[in-house]
Parts: sequence; structure tokens; C-alpha cells
Amino acid sequence: MFRRITAVAIMVMLTVTMVFAGGNKETTEASSSGRPVLRVAMECGYAPYNWTQPTSANGAVPIADSNDYAYGYDVMMAKLIADTLGYDLQIVKLDWDSLVPAVLSGTVDCAIAGQSITQERLQMVDFTSPYYYASIICLVNEGSPYENAQGVSDLAGATCTSQLGTVWYDVCLPQIPNANILPAQESAPAMLVALNSGRVDLVCTDMPTGQAALIAYPNMRLLDFSGSDDDFQVSQEEINIGISVRKGNTELLDAINSVLDTLTVDDFNRMMDEAIAVQPLAQ
Repeated sequence: MFRRITAVAIMVMLTVTMVFAGGNKETTEASSSGRPVLRVAMECGYAPYNWTQPTSANGAVPIADSNDYAYGYDVMMAKLIADTLGYDLQIVKLDWDSLVPAVLSGTVDCAIAGQSITQERLQMVDFTSPYYYASIICLVNEGSPYENAQGVSDLAGATCTSQLGTVWYDVCLPQIPNANILPAQESAPAMLVALNSGRVDLVCTDMPTGQAALIAYPNMRLLDFSGSDDDFQVSQEEINIGISVRKGNTELLDAINSVLDTLTVDDFNRMMDEAIAVQPLAQ
């Protein structure tokens, strides 16, 4: 997920996080099985990357301090990493803006939450090598005057929105000529509701989110301009998604990278396809 947060906001939230967490502490500790616990933070509300569900169906993992379970691409990746490295896995559900502060404070070991590897984030946390590569797309409703758009210029004048604090909203939507950009939405589900209700002509997001949306909203159409001369202009860092760990935690960083190094782009895409196939339609 190509979402951003300012350094000032990070420091404010970090202070709050540390007050409630009792300060900076290591969270990797032994479980009842005697194995160390890998505490992984994510939103548990952003299909197909991660979501909340009421049962352990398909291999979902219990959410800490909750009766619910988490699943999705990020959970699948977390399970693979934990199993390979000999950890027990604990999923910690946090708001998006709390993810980096939790990693900074040590209240979680890492965040696997669709974070793009931006220079801004690299000033605060370390990142693994990418565990997914996601291109940027748009969604419109069936019958929209923009349904047959072949490039960004064909979206001229569209009323649009996307998710708050994302590259989609901050970088991509301003590239649409004469766009009527409405206030950003708090979440991806809210963004999709805005489109489905007809309040906007289009939303901008990434390919997995768009593919998942087509299952929940079959009346939507996906516009992919990749490979054309009229695509959204973004940097590689904005489409490379990594796992964040606390700066200087090279042991965990290297261990996770050792697992990711065994996977290919085809493996990533296969896992994402599996996640999309079993996502809850309500997400």
C-alpha cells in the first residue's frame, strides 16, 4: 500500500505509543511452546493484503487481544517467515498511523502491511527487500464516461479521490488534467464506497486492491495504463513493498531477507492470487 506519513506525526505518535507500551522494549519472547514469538503488526482491514475474519478458515491467525482472526497476503507471508525461521507468530492489529511508531518503539518486531519502501520511511525504519511489487491502476463504474480511457490524459476533468496519506492520492491524482480531487478517504473500503455510490468518477489504487475490488463490486471496471506512454509517473520506491523493522535490527532484517530471497515474483503473484480468491467481500 503506497501510504505516507509525516516525520512530525511519527514522532508525536511514537511518544504516545511509548507511554502506553511502557517504553522501548523487545517483544520477541518465548511462547508456551518454548519458541520465540514474532510480533507482526498490520491493519487487519485492507483486503487483499490483510483483513479480519471471525474464524480460522483458510489458515487465518488469531489477532492478539481479540476473538477475531487475521488473514490475507500479509498474513500468508508472515506465516511463511515465522515457520521458516522457527518462530511462533502473533498478529497485532494497529491503525495505519500506528504501524511505524510500534516498530520504532519495539512494541512489535516488524510490520508486514503493504508499506512502500520510500526514502521518507527509510529515515525512520529499515526495510527488507521487496515482498511484493504493485502497479498503480484506476477503478471506474461500469458505464462511466471514463470506462474506455487509454491513459491518464483520457481521465481529464474527472471527479476523483483515493485513500488518505497515499501515493495514489498525493502523487497520482494530481497528474490527471483538470481533476476535481475530493478530500481523501480514511480507508480503502471507504474509497470504494465513494466510487460505488457515484460520488466520484474514479479512484486510484494499486493492482491487488483493484483486483479484490472487482470481486466485491462486479460493477466496477479496472483501468491499467502500465506499459503505455500515458501512465502515472511514479518512482520504483513507490511500487516496491517491503517489511519494516526497527533501525539497527540487522539480525531480524537479515533473517527475513533470507526467506524472501528464496521466493520469486511468480511466488508473490501466486500468493496474492490465493489471497484475492478467499477475501471476504465485506472488506
